[in-house]
Amino acid sequence: MVELIISQIWPYILAGLALVAGWFAARQSGKAAARNEITKAEAAARKEARNVEHETAAMADADIDDDLSRWVRNGK
Repeated sequence: MVELIISQIWPYILAGLALVAGWFAARQSGKAAARNEITKAEAAARKEARNVEHETAAMADADIDDDLSRWVRNGK
């Protein structure tokens, strides 16, 4: 009797397990894709910071003051 019931429901059990495995694989894939995007964004930010640092290192002090004055509030 139990064998008859198990033989009838095992395809549904396998389908449920396949759904859980598919959900888990998709979740892991999404997490990996998100990590890749974050890594790319961090690399771009580091590159931009490096470029700004190189530009300011090549500038004279007066030029740096002029460029920074537009970012600083002077009580206006």
